[in-house]
Amino acid sequence: MRVFVTGGTGFIGHYVVKALLEKGHEVVIATRHPNKVPTLKSMPNVTFVECALTDFELMAEGLQGCEACIHIALGWGETPTAMMMNDTRATVNLLESAARAGCQKFIYTSSTAAMGRMRPVMREVTSNLPMDLYGATKAAGEAFVLGFTHGYGTQFPEVKMKRNIIRPGYTFGNPAWPDGCSQPDRRFFDMARAVKENRDINIIKNDGTQFIHASQQAKLYMNLIESDKNEEIFLGLGEVWMSWKEIAEMMLSLKPGTKSRIVETDLGWGDDPMLFDVSKIKDQFGLAFDAHEFMMDHVKWTFDQV
Repeated sequence: MRVFVTGGTGFIGHYVVKALLEKGHEVVIATRHPNKVPTLKSMPNVTFVECALTDFELMAEGLQGCEACIHIALGWGETPTAMMMNDTRATVNLLESAARAGCQKFIYTSSTAAMGRMRPVMREVTSNLPMDLYGATKAAGEAFVLGFTHGYGTQFPEVKMKRNIIRPGYTFGNPAWPDGCSQPDRRFFDMARAVKENRDINIIKNDGTQFIHASQQAKLYMNLIESDKNEEIFLGLGEVWMSWKEIAEMMLSLKPGTKSRIVETDLGWGDDPMLFDVSKIKDQFGLAFDAHEFMMDHVKWTFDQV
């Protein structure tokens, strides 16, 4: 399969590209930074379209001949209008261009931020109540992807393209290749730096999440792109909740005798975390993830980088 991937040189993106290549697929990567992961430049089944998400003509050209499109890249902005113009509009344009190009499948990368406010039960059918512009933008993208369902005039007399959504949670990991990249969130690096400099690690009491390793996230993408699912949403998270305190303790263990301490700020968060229900990916794909097997390795890698 020839697969068009936006953001294929980014963190989650380059893991997804690696998984696609390992499955024998051909990949077209749309990115502003084609030289970001040099290993990819040397691979025979990879081609690049150097463009921003808003370079609509270049995106449409790159989609020609592709059977599937995986949209991972994010267009950022500091205002509601900027987010709409840089991301939502770009997603809708890509959706239309993929359909015109004859793509059979389209995967939109949303986020658990689209769901927003935590409630006692969080699953794919929980209503979206975004709490910031990022979440609102992802929720808007979801609505267009799911709403593009049937014939629309002469331009789209019918919609055959299968459209699905993945909502990743906190995704971590070392680079997929030595010259790749890690997650953009700097909390791991801040902790490692604090330990090396004998400073306290400041965290929020009972803060944590259902971490998922990027290679595990990529498995979800592979299962979905190779399926016949349509108009479905899948949560991309681990089954097991892990606290930032546990990660901080891993950091401290790497420097015996350190003067660093874990300092917790109590914001009144309860001892029992609210969880996302990830039973759908288990029921439909047999996927169940526990990030613990990867976490210590990532902590050690981060510690070595600072």
